[in-house]
Amino acid sequence: MGTGPLIGFHLQTLERNMTWLSLLLWLVFIPVAAGVTYLYLFVLAALRQRRTAPAESPHHRFAFLIPAHNEETVIGTTVAHLLWLNYPRDLYEVYVVADHCSDATAEQARGAGATCWERREPPGGSKAAALSWLLERVWTAGRPYDGLIILDADTQVDPLFLRYMATALEQGHQVVQGRHVIRNPQDGPYPALSWVMFTLDNRFQNLGRVNLGGSAKLMGDSVCFRSDLLRRIGWQRDSLTEDYELRIRLLLEGVRIHYLPEAVGRGEAPLTWADARRQRARWLQGAHQARRRHAGRLLYKALRRRDWVLLDAALQMVLPAYSPLAVLTFLLWCAGLATVRWGGVALLVACSIALALLAAYPFLGLLLERAPPWAYRALVFGPFFILWRTGLDLLVRLGWRKVVWVRTPRREEAGR
Repeated sequence: MGTGPLIGFHLQTLERNMTWLSLLLWLVFIPVAAGVTYLYLFVLAALRQRRTAPAESPHHRFAFLIPAHNEETVIGTTVAHLLWLNYPRDLYEVYVVADHCSDATAEQARGAGATCWERREPPGGSKAAALSWLLERVWTAGRPYDGLIILDADTQVDPLFLRYMATALEQGHQVVQGRHVIRNPQDGPYPALSWVMFTLDNRFQNLGRVNLGGSAKLMGDSVCFRSDLLRRIGWQRDSLTEDYELRIRLLLEGVRIHYLPEAVGRGEAPLTWADARRQRARWLQGAHQARRRHAGRLLYKALRRRDWVLLDAALQMVLPAYSPLAVLTFLLWCAGLATVRWGGVALLVACSIALALLAAYPFLGLLLERAPPWAYRALVFGPFFILWRTGLDLLVRLGWRKVVWVRTPRREEAGR
C-alpha cells in the first residue's frame, strides 16, 4: 500500500473525527444560545418601568421579623431606624430573635425598642430555623398583622418603605419583594461588584420577569408576606437557602412574587473575598439541593399545565447562570478558533456574538439604572469574579467543599 492512499485514509479519518467534534461542540452551544436568549428576554422586558404611589392613608398592620446572631454592632441602629419610618407608629412592630447569641444582641434590640426573644434550642446558626421559631412566637402573641416583613439584622429601609408595601397589599399582591441595595459599595472590590450584581438582578431578573407576567426572585431580605399566606404555608426550617426553596413552594401553590422597586432596603455586602466565599458557597449549595429536588417536578408541571410562570422557574434552574455561561461560551469560542480550518468558522462567529452580548449585559443594566461612574469601574474586576464564582460552583457541585451556615462579619467590626 503506497503512502498516498495511506495519507488519504488518515485524512478521511481526521475529517470524520472533526465532523463528530463539530457536532458535539454545536450541541454544547445549544444551552449557551438558550442562556443568552433567556437573559435578553428579561433585558427587553425591563425597558419599561412602572411606578407605584405610596399609600396616603394607610391602615395595614405590619410586623418586621429580624433573625440576629451576634449582631450587637448593628441591631440597635437597625431597630431605631425602623421605629422612625414614615408610617403610623401604632400600625407596626419590630420583632427580633437573638439566635444563640453570646454578645449583647438582645439587650441592644430591646434598648432600641424592639420585642426580642432569645433562642437557645437547636439547631443553632440557622436563619431558616430562627425565623420559623420567631414566627411561632408572633402567632402565639395573637396580634393581628396584614403583612410580615423579613429583614436582615443590618438592613435599613427607606422612610416610605411601609407605605409602598401597603399599596402593594391593597392591590392584592400576596408576596412583595422590595429592591435590595448594597449600601457599602465603597468598601472594596467585592462590595462594589455586589452593588452591580444586585442592581442587575433587581432590574432584569425581577422587574423584567414581573413585566412578562412572571414571578420575581426572593432575595432573602426586604420581602413582605401576607400574614395569612405565611401562616398557611409555614416556614422551612432545614434549608441553606430558605428563600430559594420558598419561592418554589409559592409557585407550586400558584402564588406569584411581585417586585416593588420603590420599597428599598439597604444591606451590607461582605468586605473580603474570604467572607464572600463562605456566603456564596452556602447559596450555591442550597440552590443545587433545590434543583435536584424540584427542577424535574417544576418542568413536568409547567408543561402539563402550560404554565409560563412554572416554566420560567424551571428554566432558571436548568440553564447556566451568568458566570458559568460566560466561561462556557469563552471555552467554546476557543474551540471554534482551534477548528477554523475544519469548519469551525460558524461556531467561532456564533460564540463571538454570544460573548459580545454577555459583555454588554452589565453595561446595559447600569445604563438603565443611571449608575454612577464608580459602578462601571467596578466591572474591571468582573472577569476575576466570573472565574472565582464558576470555580466555587464547580467545587460545591463536586462536593469538595463542606458548606455550613457562617455569620458574615459586619463592617462595624472591621472599624470601617
